[in-house]
Amino acid sequence: MLKTKFLVLATLAAALVSGSLAAEQLKVGYVNTQRIFRDAPAAVKAAKKLEGEFSKRDQDLQRLAKQLQTMQENLEKNSVTMSEGDRRAKEKEFGELSREFQRKQREFREDLNLRQNEENAAVIEKANKAIKQIAEAEKYDLVLQDVVWVSPRLDITDKVIKALSEGK
Repeated sequence: MLKTKFLVLATLAAALVSGSLAAEQLKVGYVNTQRIFRDAPAAVKAAKKLEGEFSKRDQDLQRLAKQLQTMQENLEKNSVTMSEGDRRAKEKEFGELSREFQRKQREFREDLNLRQNEENAAVIEKANKAIKQIAEAEKYDLVLQDVVWVSPRLDITDKVIKALSEGK
C-alpha cells in the first residue's frame, strides 16, 4: 500500500515537472469573441443586413405602439363623456389592437433572434477558419475563446479581425 502511494506521488510529481517544462514552451493565444461580433467586417455587414431586413417591421411596430398609446389616451380622456356602448366598443377595439401588437412584437423578436443566430453562426464559422489559419501559420499550440481573464499579450483578436477583413 505504501509502495503504491509512493509510486502514484512519484508519477504525479514527474507529470507536474514535465508539465511545467512543457508549459514554458507552449504557445497560447486568445480571441475575444465579443470583439469579433462587434468589429469584424463580416459581423458589421451581417448587422446591417439584419437592420435592412427588419427595419420595415420595426417601423410598423412603432406605428402600432403609437396608435395604441393614442387610443389609450383618448379612452382615458373621453371615457367619462362617452356612452357606455361607445366606451365598451373602444375598449374592445383597444384590447384587440393590443393583442395584435403583442403577437406581432413576439413574432418580430423570434424572427430577429433566429436570423441573428444564423448570421452569428456564419461569422463564427469564418472566424474559426481564420483562427485555425493563424494558429497553424504562427505555430500556436492552443487558442482559447471566452475566458474570464487573459493577459493582453496573448490576445490575437486583432489578427483574426484583420484576417477577416482581408477575406481569408
